[in-house]
Amino acid sequence: MILSKVTGTIVATQKKEQFKDKKILICQPITLEGKPLGRDLLALDGGVNAGVGDTVLVVQEGGAAAQVLKQTDVPVHSVVVAVVDGYDLVPEETLPPT
Repeated sequence: MILSKVTGTIVATQKKEQFKDKKILICQPITLEGKPLGRDLLALDGGVNAGVGDTVLVVQEGGAAAQVLKQTDVPVHSVVVAVVDGYDLVPEETLPPT
C-alpha cells in the first residue's frame, strides 16, 4: 500500500458503465513525515469517499483492485482503500535492538 495525499479529482463525462459512480482521484505519494515522494498517480475511489486533502492508502495492483471493487474484469491498477485518520511513529531510539 502507498500512503498518499489526495490533491485533486479528475472529471470524466464519458467512462465505462461500471465506473459511473466512482471518483477518479489524483494522489501524491508521501513519506511518513508527510513530504511528497515521487510522481502523482490516478486512483479510483474504492468506496471510502475520499476527497481533496485526505491522507489515504492506495493499493496499486490489478488483482487487489479487482477484489476491492468486487469485479474481476476491471481495467484498474490503483484503488484508494482507506482514509487515514492518523498514525503514530515510534521514535527509533525506543525500538528494541535488532
